[in-house]
Amino acid sequence: MNSIEIIPLTGIPLIQPGDDLPQLLSAALARAGGLRDRDVLVVAQKIISKAEGRYVDLDRVTPSPQALEIAQQCEKDPRLIEVILAESREVVRVRPGLIITRHRLGFVSANAGVDRSNVAPEGIDRVLLLPLDPDRSAAQLRSALCDHFGIDLAVIIADSHGRPHRMGTVGVAIGLAGLPGVEDWRGRKDLFGYTLQHTEVGVADQIAAAATLLLGQAAESTPAAIVRGVSFESRAGSAREINRPQEMDLFR
Repeated sequence: MNSIEIIPLTGIPLIQPGDDLPQLLSAALARAGGLRDRDVLVVAQKIISKAEGRYVDLDRVTPSPQALEIAQQCEKDPRLIEVILAESREVVRVRPGLIITRHRLGFVSANAGVDRSNVAPEGIDRVLLLPLDPDRSAAQLRSALCDHFGIDLAVIIADSHGRPHRMGTVGVAIGLAGLPGVEDWRGRKDLFGYTLQHTEVGVADQIAAAATLLLGQAAESTPAAIVRGVSFESRAGSAREINRPQEMDLFR
């Protein structure tokens, strides 16, 4: 690997429920010069969720007693808390301004990925959930684009997460297809012949973080990018392999 290139996809319209994402992305990819074998297409979670209609209108949500109690503790809208609880397996931490949960997909994050930013015009109480099955969404998108362009590529669905003991959000992979979430480098030799004993590389998260430099967090209007030149194992992969098992969680 000599260099990595990150190419933004522009001109993608605001996505509505039911939009044909493979068609819209194919047009944007053609404008960007198309795809090459072993490119990685990184797509922002938000446009996947919007195309899949993963909206919830808070005016239609009735908070449960648990949601009302937690809302008092974290000083958030109890209707929002009810939606977060519905998307979660477990509440991990609550404090004023913050609720951390284990999402139904297995990872730990703030607000269970329930988002208000870039979702609806001001005055409309609407939130957006993560895709129901991001791995499946990535696989369907990959299949359609591979057929269209006649090449082999990988797809990552990226979201922004915080991290324990580190400030700032970074892009991570919540769904993927055509590449591993984690590569096992144990058994490889280093420069001096030492055999690696514990090294597992979060290749999908590394690619997602790199692409997020262009995807942005606010009004960038760049919901997808091509990452070209990355070396990775070719296999089906799943974002589930990235989640640390609870019995290995040393921060609990």
